[in-house]
Amino acid sequence: MQFKFAINAKYKAAMLKDLEVFVAAAEAGNFSLAARALDVAVSSITRRIEGLEEELGCTLFLRGSRKLVLTDAGQHFLGTARNVLAELSDARDELSSRDREPHGLLTITAPASFGRRHIAPAVRTFLEEYSRMQVDLHLSDRVTDLSVKRIDLAIRIGRDLSGDLIATQIAPLRRLVCAAPSYLARAGRPETLKQLLEHECLTVSSRPTPPGWWTFPGLNRGAPLQVNGRFQCDDTETLLDAAVAGLGVVHLASWLVGDHLRDGRLVQLFPSEDGTAVKGAPAIYAARLPGRSHAARARLFLDHVRAHIGAPPYWDRMAGDIRTDVRQAHPDSPTQARQGKPLTRLA
Repeated sequence: MQFKFAINAKYKAAMLKDLEVFVAAAEAGNFSLAARALDVAVSSITRRIEGLEEELGCTLFLRGSRKLVLTDAGQHFLGTARNVLAELSDARDELSSRDREPHGLLTITAPASFGRRHIAPAVRTFLEEYSRMQVDLHLSDRVTDLSVKRIDLAIRIGRDLSGDLIATQIAPLRRLVCAAPSYLARAGRPETLKQLLEHECLTVSSRPTPPGWWTFPGLNRGAPLQVNGRFQCDDTETLLDAAVAGLGVVHLASWLVGDHLRDGRLVQLFPSEDGTAVKGAPAIYAARLPGRSHAARARLFLDHVRAHIGAPPYWDRMAGDIRTDVRQAHPDSPTQARQGKPLTRLA
């Protein structure tokens, strides 16, 4: 379903206000909250929605006793309305900022561990560069509803993002199999993926799949391998610490283990099996809702964080050869340690 409507000089301002009211009502879930957000009377919200429905020739909301529910037509029109408002907001922001230093508040959300390690440092350099900008950074592993929480930009890790979001990939997501030199010296090094079944594997217990299911594109056409181990945890930082201590083998994101590979506290196993060769593989994204104000500020930070992370990402680069040998990786070994060679990928 497509909505086409002409905005002529006679009523273009009223139509744009109607779109703003419609989006606010859809996001708030009732007219009272929308009226409060826009600082207008509830009767004004009701009148504008009814006028918009008459103009479009369809019902946008099913009026319930407690919550508004979008009709199919309303759901389709919501995307159109957001896009129109987004284009207007973007144009206004760009024009107003052409001769002014960027300023104002930007609200960002990111996964807790990734945010602490990689987004917070980018925020610091962003604020150093733009002295009139303010950032409110929320770190949480819960997926935040951007429309409810009024988030300008969300950093998300995964494969499937909502179709309502404008998403830009920041970096690929590489998952690496790693173990400490002390563990490999004690238990031996697995030479094939199936030999992981004979090793202590440290697994994440909070994923949708059962603990111990590791997936590799090069094994059984991507069918999961059920590894075993005596320790599982819902916190990847804790699993990382356990691996560094020599407790077992981990399968974690390169953004989490990169420093430990560079410093020799971990050894990467099976470098070709990082998951990026799969079509539609998970990645790290920055997402925002169309129609949200502050779009120019969000794009400004997005450009900054992409430059900060680089391509390939800085956590996937090393000063020297990749350490996939226990003797090279041992922290007490002086070999290969930071020889100042050109940066290369970890694989």
